[in-house]
Amino acid sequence: MSSTEPRRTALDALHRSLGATMTDFAGWDMPLRYGSERDEHNAVRTKAGLFDLSHMGEITVTGPQAAALLDHALVGNISGVKPGRARYTMICREDGGILDDLIVYRLGATEYMVVANASNAQVVLDALTERAAGFDAEVRDDRDAYALLAVQGPESPVILKSLTDADLDGLKYYAGLPGTVAGVPALIARTGYTGEDGFELFVKPEHAVELWQALTKAGEAHGLVPCGLSCRDTLRLEAGMPLYGNELSTSLTPFDAGLGRVVKFEKEGDFVGRAALAEAAERAAQNPPRVLVGLVAHGRRVPRAGYAVVAGGEKIGEVTSGAPSPTLGRPIAMAYVDARHAEPGAEGVGVDIRGSHEPYDVVALPFYKRQK
Repeated sequence: MSSTEPRRTALDALHRSLGATMTDFAGWDMPLRYGSERDEHNAVRTKAGLFDLSHMGEITVTGPQAAALLDHALVGNISGVKPGRARYTMICREDGGILDDLIVYRLGATEYMVVANASNAQVVLDALTERAAGFDAEVRDDRDAYALLAVQGPESPVILKSLTDADLDGLKYYAGLPGTVAGVPALIARTGYTGEDGFELFVKPEHAVELWQALTKAGEAHGLVPCGLSCRDTLRLEAGMPLYGNELSTSLTPFDAGLGRVVKFEKEGDFVGRAALAEAAERAAQNPPRVLVGLVAHGRRVPRAGYAVVAGGEKIGEVTSGAPSPTLGRPIAMAYVDARHAEPGAEGVGVDIRGSHEPYDVVALPFYKRQK
């Protein structure tokens, strides 16, 4: 049965009670903002923000050959991930085009959780299921088994510590451990998409409201605010993190996107896309295609995805993401530009904003890096 009704997370009624502006995102009804997106953004940079990310797609892979299957299906060396750790990786087509970027958590000796973007969860599930043929492993759709809450920002460790006795100090970046938060069983992961320190909490949907309320109460004294997708986008943009559908797509390989480091040719056995990706790596080394760069505006006009990047009257690239940056106080953008204009400080570069060529500085990504 197909339905055009958007899906709702376990926190839907709570978002509405907080006055959230809701929006359809990848088939889900999600909070865009609760008040001012600038205030939400600044709270995450200086204090803490609380996000509902239950639209993300969790896929569990288990069995004696789970690691071998993931090594074959994905571009990363997943069998090399130690239990309790996580890895950023990608799933590609046979021609090297990116189907999605993923985080894979190793939960146990033979159990992994693959977290896909909401818009690609079904595509990733289908590809993993198809690629599992011949492996002694099971691919399970666990999207309905989890709600996902994220606490992000410099105050997030102290807020979470007040609710759990899990060893947060010992929890490294890109690691996860099972624990109890405010009495709720959770997978506590030190991951995020904001450029700040923070945690993502995978829990059963029936525990989501209780956990959100406990986090809200614990965060009151630390400036924690609920945050929507709008500030999540400006936070990840400042941190130079790619978004599928903007910086990543099936028409690009990881090497085109400047993320060739995630492809591990040294791992054992063949993997989907290996031959095409080896060619892409060679092309990129000899004659780089367009390069992903940062652009910072001189003026106030905001570039948007699809706007042309120009130099000397010619189109030299295209904006993939653009927004006003609350942290920098100026509009910023990520864009793919011809390699000859990609060096930071390249002169004469602008963005065509409705026929007017607005001047922009080319900078290295990310725009923002937190103080460790």
